[in-house]
Amino acid sequence: MTLAEFWMMLPFALLLGAMAAMPVFAPQWWQRHYAQVALGLGAITAGYYFFVLHDMRSLGEAAHEYVSFIALVGSLFVVAGGIHIGVKGEATPLTNVVFLLIGAIFADVLGTTGAAMLLIRPWMRMNKSRLSAHHIVFFIFLVANVGGCLTPIGDPPLFLGYLHGIPFWWVAKNCWPMWLTGVGLLLAIFYFLDRKNFLRAPQAVRETETAHETWKIEGLPNLFFLAVVVGAVFIVKPPFLREGLMLAAAAGSYFTSKKSIHAANRFNFHPVQEVAVLFAGIFATMMPAMAWLNHNAAAMLGQNPVPETFYWGTGLLSSALDNAPTYLGFLSALRGTSGTEAMPALLAGQATHILAISLGAVFFGAATYIGNGPNLMVKAIAEQNGVRMPSFLAFVMKFSLPFLLPVLIAIWLLFFRG
Repeated sequence: MTLAEFWMMLPFALLLGAMAAMPVFAPQWWQRHYAQVALGLGAITAGYYFFVLHDMRSLGEAAHEYVSFIALVGSLFVVAGGIHIGVKGEATPLTNVVFLLIGAIFADVLGTTGAAMLLIRPWMRMNKSRLSAHHIVFFIFLVANVGGCLTPIGDPPLFLGYLHGIPFWWVAKNCWPMWLTGVGLLLAIFYFLDRKNFLRAPQAVRETETAHETWKIEGLPNLFFLAVVVGAVFIVKPPFLREGLMLAAAAGSYFTSKKSIHAANRFNFHPVQEVAVLFAGIFATMMPAMAWLNHNAAAMLGQNPVPETFYWGTGLLSSALDNAPTYLGFLSALRGTSGTEAMPALLAGQATHILAISLGAVFFGAATYIGNGPNLMVKAIAEQNGVRMPSFLAFVMKFSLPFLLPVLIAIWLLFFRG
């Protein structure tokens, strides 16, 4: 690594450090100034690429990826805000497990972002009498990440693989054992945690204000707008048609939804505004890190790397970087180490390696708030509804390491070791 590469990775490291430390040590200051910090550090990196490197291509690609990301996340947030799912609020541990399992299945149909935006509010209402951080964190683990590994719709890295020639149903055909293992283990862990929480709550608290209600859905016309957003994901050309359709669907949903539904969902734009600002800084500052990964991944992996190397390499970097470009970086490295660019040849000879890259990107994306797009959005919505969420570091130390890491190790031992 050259000295220039090292210095230009510092803004990204500083931004991650600020996101981890400031909410703990200076929460009020961070709430007032997070936009200046994120956009300021992003401007340093963007300025270096513009004035020093004159690298308009990298700037344009990063800007396009950011616009695509925020169009998808923002449009799904708006459309989901126009759908109100009434719940029966008994919220027993078994009911919660069934709901999370359904959410994990939905993630493969609507994408992790779509499923998370649609289901996070009814999930919180189901558990509002005893809602705690573990409810939100396991929702992030299962609905916003791990559940979406069966289709290219499920998670952005898998969709990029589809665009690079991996057949649509190849993912489901080959990933279902890992899906069953990961989802099953996480649901089992959640059940025991939630049962302990449930038994600790007084009987009067267990019977929530929504216990007398029945399941119902309001805002059904928004399912059309939801279908438009999900369908637009498959549009590649011409440029920005996909994003235009998503934003048009969001506008149609917002202006046609009843105000009573928005009020019932406590809908406002603050969560998506926070995510938009922070990820603007992240997309800009991570350009040097992604460039280094793309140029050095093959050399870093060595000759004839085994699948577990791709699993842990893709996974660990996906938890710190956005998992979609990390997936592409390691897929490119696999092409380099295998000596072939053709996807049919890769699938024939390196199928386990591609599985390792796919599962590493999707599963490890749950390890931090920035590993996958919907994670930070779910956190923002939960905080808006009064849930005391763990900080960046607390999320990793209290939840990812003790609960998610054993599942990731189990996947490695069962499917990729050696």
